Amino acid sequence: MASGFITYYSINALFATHLQKDLGLSPALVATPIALGNVVVFVASGSWGCVADRIGRRWAMIIPALLAIPVTPLYLFTHNVLWIAIGFMLQGACGGGGMQGQMPTYLSERFPTEVRATASGFCFHQGAIWGGLVPLVLTFFAVQYDLGFAIPMMVGTCLGALSFACALLVSPETKGTVMVPDLVIA
Repeated sequence: MASGFITYYSINALFATHLQKDLGLSPALVATPIALGNVVVFVASGSWGCVADRIGRRWAMIIPALLAIPVTPLYLFTHNVLWIAIGFMLQGACGGGGMQGQMPTYLSERFPTEVRATASGFCFHQGAIWGGLVPLVLTFFAVQYDLGFAIPMMVGTCLGALSFACALLVSPETKGTVMVPDLVIA
């Protein structure tokens, strides 16, 4: 979960700041790729959910996580607004809705019925806590080392997505898991 949130915050938390501060884009040009990217995230979540029903939850998260890595430079290292919009929409399909849309389902299937809500909520929010540190760390590197936001965002996205894929490779597949309570209350 931490890797997923690190990827998410690396992609989204400072993207508008990057477009405004590093590239000097107007508010309309900042809003356009973000709005389009959010639409793609919504569609991709459902689409990758259908893929997960066919090939399994793990691979339906591993594939888009790995695809998010080469997509990252497409929109972070260009000044062309069209490429920024296209790249951010592709990232929405991969690092957004692709890998992020499956996380709650996969996580809830990892725990026994009796503790599912508590355990998955605990793990989800532990990931959110670690992910919440990402904007601070990325901003520190961007400002302290005069890198701009693109390089720290790319490093965070790529390391988070790679770590996410590796964690899933050693995790169990949950597709088809029969969920019955161990504790039966009459």
